[in-house]
Amino acid sequence: MNDNQFVEYFERKVRQTIKQHKLLSKKDRIVVAVSGGKDSTTALHVLHKLGYEMEAMLIDQLLGDYSRTNLSNIKKFCENMGVKLRIIPMREEFGCSVCYMKSVLDGKGMRMNTCQICGVMRRSILNRRAREVKATKLVTGHNLDDEAQTFFMNMLHGNINLSAKLGPTTGVLKDSRFIPRVKPLYYCLEAETTRYSKINNFPVQYEPCPCSLDSFRTQVKKDLNKLEIINPGTKLNLVKGFLKILPKLKKQYKKTGELKYCSKCGEPSSQDKCKVCSLMELMK
Repeated sequence: MNDNQFVEYFERKVRQTIKQHKLLSKKDRIVVAVSGGKDSTTALHVLHKLGYEMEAMLIDQLLGDYSRTNLSNIKKFCENMGVKLRIIPMREEFGCSVCYMKSVLDGKGMRMNTCQICGVMRRSILNRRAREVKATKLVTGHNLDDEAQTFFMNMLHGNINLSAKLGPTTGVLKDSRFIPRVKPLYYCLEAETTRYSKINNFPVQYEPCPCSLDSFRTQVKKDLNKLEIINPGTKLNLVKGFLKILPKLKKQYKKTGELKYCSKCGEPSSQDKCKVCSLMELMK
């Protein structure tokens, strides 16, 4: 299909995903978590084009030139669209960068890659800050590839129960302190978001985060890409199969899961102490 046909196809897919899974309404107060990358920029652009009112929120991970370029790009993009952008430096929240956290934890024998640390910290900041601005939905740019990779990783690690928190709307246990996270690009392949962003000339970097190159996810991504070439539709079939068992996973998780509140910061947690506070204690 030509570029115009593809744009119509892509936007129709996002619109249908929102409708099918009841992700958003025009009454929602929407915050879009942006990174300056192609996926979150695409999500922001499409939702704006579909007429949703929103603001963007970026967690500055302080990863040198990579972060500076992303920050510059998304600033210009939001200014051109007239969308408010909130920038939250990681150092203001935790007193240091993700890279520094990893170096300290490595020195203490804690084997966590940068992506794991960053994920824990970003999710916590986004939930808390979105709650502060009274958001009712937090949009992320996760695409079909991301979902297939995460589900596959959980299976390989024997942690199928963790997949109960996945899906077009994440989470299982509801609480007023949790802002529902939704994924309008859920059925869009990464290759499709790349093409959409290039057709629209979005100012984004297409190189992966420099800290993610040695992660397990990167290897799983390569393997799934190879399978997709051999058998087109592999990623979609994997996610469709997952969605068939998701209701059972959520039901089981509700029985065994228990929502608590962190004894230190008061944020919702599955443990007596949340992951953020546990990591910050290890940093001391």
